[in-house]
Amino acid sequence: MMRAIDKVNNCHSMQEVRAGVNALDDILVPLLVERSGYMTQAAKVKNDESLVRDEARIQTIIDRVRPMAEAQGGNPDLIERIYRAMMECYIAYEHQELARLRAEGLPPKNNEGAQP
Repeated sequence: MMRAIDKVNNCHSMQEVRAGVNALDDILVPLLVERSGYMTQAAKVKNDESLVRDEARIQTIIDRVRPMAEAQGGNPDLIERIYRAMMECYIAYEHQELARLRAEGLPPKNNEGAQP
């Protein structure tokens, strides 16, 4: 199996570097948009502000991507930092989407705001 790091071309100019980065952005952006669509779905399914941040799920994702990064020849610490930053952005987006869905008529769950 060829590792991702082994696919990187040996570049001799910034033009070559930028072309490689642009080609990857052409792949990454649609995937990130698709991932954001799942955050909208999460907001709809959870339908509870207190459930948006899920620390256990965050750690599960980190525990999953670190070995993947290493297996692909990457730096697991870098990938973890990227994923943590990305997840923070998606958590904020999920909060926005829940507010938008509520404004469009999604009724709150019955237990939200209930006193224990």
